[in-house]
Amino acid sequence: MALSPAHNDFRSDTFTTPTPSMLQAMATATVGDDVYQEDSATSEFQSEIARLTGMESALFMLSGTMGNQIGVRIHLAQPPHSVLCDYRAHVYAEEGSGLAVLSQAMVTPVHPANGIYMTAEDVKRWVVLGEDIHTAPTKVISLELTIGGVLTPMEEIRKISQFAREHGIRVHCDGARLWNASAATGHSLAEYCRYFDSVSMCVSKGLGAPVGGVLACTKEGIQRARWLRKQLGGGIRQAGVLTAAAMVGVREVWPTMVYTHLKTKKLAEDLEVLGIVPQIPVETNFFFIDAERSGVDMGVLLEQCQKFNVRLMDERIAMHHQISDEAIEGLKAAIAETVEITKDLPVGYVSTVQKGGYGSTSKMNEYS
Repeated sequence: MALSPAHNDFRSDTFTTPTPSMLQAMATATVGDDVYQEDSATSEFQSEIARLTGMESALFMLSGTMGNQIGVRIHLAQPPHSVLCDYRAHVYAEEGSGLAVLSQAMVTPVHPANGIYMTAEDVKRWVVLGEDIHTAPTKVISLELTIGGVLTPMEEIRKISQFAREHGIRVHCDGARLWNASAATGHSLAEYCRYFDSVSMCVSKGLGAPVGGVLACTKEGIQRARWLRKQLGGGIRQAGVLTAAAMVGVREVWPTMVYTHLKTKKLAEDLEVLGIVPQIPVETNFFFIDAERSGVDMGVLLEQCQKFNVRLMDERIAMHHQISDEAIEGLKAAIAETVEITKDLPVGYVSTVQKGGYGSTSKMNEYS
């Protein structure tokens, strides 16, 4: 089988390209009008997502960002209100101030005490309760799974959910990579989603479909979400062309994530031999290089990546189902040479390669 154009692209799992079976499904997709809920492929896909998540209903979205913003907004009435989330959360840091513009929401960004993922203790410390008129009460807690590729323990999710429900707070899951979490832990989507009031999942990242995401929640919530989606310009017509590809991703690509994770952990073992240290635990499909502790100049590494024909964007290494073994070897060779070159760099050296993009050490973002 011919290699995907993304076979050497470690920048993000968003660079995955449609598989031949996805393209075939798109070419033969149903062409009903989804605004009028007349497309059978889209209805089938939404029903399957509702079944997998254990939610009452689901709705296809043009992007994970749209799913997140609408997923939070359906839980909010009118300001003053606030959303509590991790300071790195995509819904807060990477969605064009959507919470402020679309939901008029204050955000409480939390720096996890453990430096890795948000816990119930973090939530209890930063949540805004009561009726103090100086504040914006917390109405939604948003958890991202995975966060930086790291798995939030199920027990921690349960504790956060229990606390939220005791205080009338809704819990939204940015499950852009919930597929990865499920594949890594063996917990079903439904096991995760029983602790959430809504969940937004991407189909264009690890699943490799060309466009979209999906929101799952109650029937009432989806009815409101359909209205909001139309308002935002997301009421598309022949949606089956996109949902047919998404269904292939669920059926054919999702099961391969287990192998992607194994390759990522093997890469981590090989990089450890080279003295490369990760910023955070390597648990699914991401490895964040701690450049300072690893003795690596990132500018030099990006230069070497060009030499070895692999693509990288700062410290984040993103693995996906289309990464080839040849590309992995090329990346390791680029890193090995960088380690040696960095040792001999003169004081004040400045690389000719411009750094920038996602995944910087200071931000530790996974986003795209």
